[in-house]
This record gives sequence, structure tokens and C-alpha cells, in this order.
Amino acid sequence: MSQKQWNPEQYKKDASFVPKLGQHLLELLQPKPGERILDLGCGEGSLTLEIAKSGATVIGIDTSAEMVAVAQANGVDAYQMNATELDFEMPFDAVFSNAVLHWIKTPEKVLNAVHQHLIKKGRFVGEFGGHGNVMSAQTCLIEALNQRGIDGNKYDPWYYPSQEEYAELLDRNGFEVEMIELYQRPTPLGEDVMPWLKLFSDSFLQALPVSEHWSYLEEVARNLRLRLPKEDDEYILDYVRLKFVARKKE
Repeated sequence: MSQKQWNPEQYKKDASFVPKLGQHLLELLQPKPGERILDLGCGEGSLTLEIAKSGATVIGIDTSAEMVAVAQANGVDAYQMNATELDFEMPFDAVFSNAVLHWIKTPEKVLNAVHQHLIKKGRFVGEFGGHGNVMSAQTCLIEALNQRGIDGNKYDPWYYPSQEEYAELLDRNGFEVEMIELYQRPTPLGEDVMPWLKLFSDSFLQALPVSEHWSYLEEVARNLRLRLPKEDDEYILDYVRLKFVARKKE
């Protein structure tokens, strides 16, 4: 499967809630002047710039060349790099990550890379999709492929661990967990679900010829609308987030 591709303009239009809802994480990070901090999966860099206001030196990385270009244009010291293959000479006081880790199905490789790039007692602070995240959409996407004779689970790009599972994984990979919490965060999508599906369903579309993409998305959207509650004419998607603060043991 090819890597998820991001369109910065589409992301800004249909997923601006992602960095906005990640603002509270900065309180957990507590950046300080003079610290070196890595923003793992910086996107267009809005949260990276917020961290930098503390006086810390902040570097951002992202796998998307398009997102990195926008981040650089916004004034971020950003690089195209994979979270599982970090390559920096100097260690960091902290590593920060918002809404990224659920896209990486090799979590131990991420934790190993972060561990290697932190100072002793350095902190790893993040939030990403946890067990049950967007289950309504995930189920509709998988079922629509299954009905076409395709194993939908094979094309599911997401890693959504439980609180207990990820805490154990952190501990096993050299981190002391200071705080970890799985919580419900119902998220308004607007008046239709299609923009969200178009932005986040790339992996599932890879299972089908291009000529079938639209009919597949229409079917998924139709089924998803029946599952989701609405408030003030906006569909509410069942987001579940896992946030944590951990420190390198040694």
C-alpha cells in the first residue's frame, strides 16, 4: 500500500479542527525557553509555531512533502522525514505529536526512534486516535469493500490501541508513563460526511479501480449518514482520543 498523500488546501478546508482541537496538548507539553522540541507529524505547522512561542527551539517533521513545504513557508524549521526513521545528531528535551500516531501501524518502531532521540528523562507528549475512534466510519468503509468481495480490513490504515495496550507498549520500550487517558471527543463534521471521507479514505480506495471510487464513496457516505447523530444540522463523528505523557527511563 502506498503512503497516505495529503493535500494541504483540502486539509485546511476540511480538517482544520485537527490542530485546533490539539491546542490543549500544549498544556501537557509545557515547553520552556531554550528547550529543543521535535514536533512529530507537524503538518502545516500551526501547533509547531505555538510551541515556538514559549522560546523553545522547535523542529517539525512530516512524511508529506506538500505539508512540509507549507510549514516552511509559514516559518517552521521543517523536514520531510518518517517518524520511524528519525535522523538528528542532537537529542531533544521533548517530542510532541498530535493526530499522527494512529497512521503508523508499527508503533514500536516509532517509540524506538523517539527513545533514541530524547535526553535522559526527556518527555514524549502526544494524542492520537484510540480504541473505538471513528468506528462508525471505519465500519462503513470496511463493510462496503467486503460487499464487493474484497477484504476491507486489509486496507484499513489505522492503529487504534486501548489505553492499557499503549501504556504497556510505552513501558516495554523504555518509557515511564506519567499520564495516559482514553476519552470520547464527538466531533462535528458539518452538513455532510463526504468531505471527511474524501480526505481520509485514500487507503480503502486503493482496493478499487478509479472508475469505482465515486460509487464506493457514495455508498459509504449513505450508510454513514444513517449511523451518525446530528446536532444543529451537523453530523457528529465518534472520535475517541488517547493522550499521554511519558518520560524516557534512561
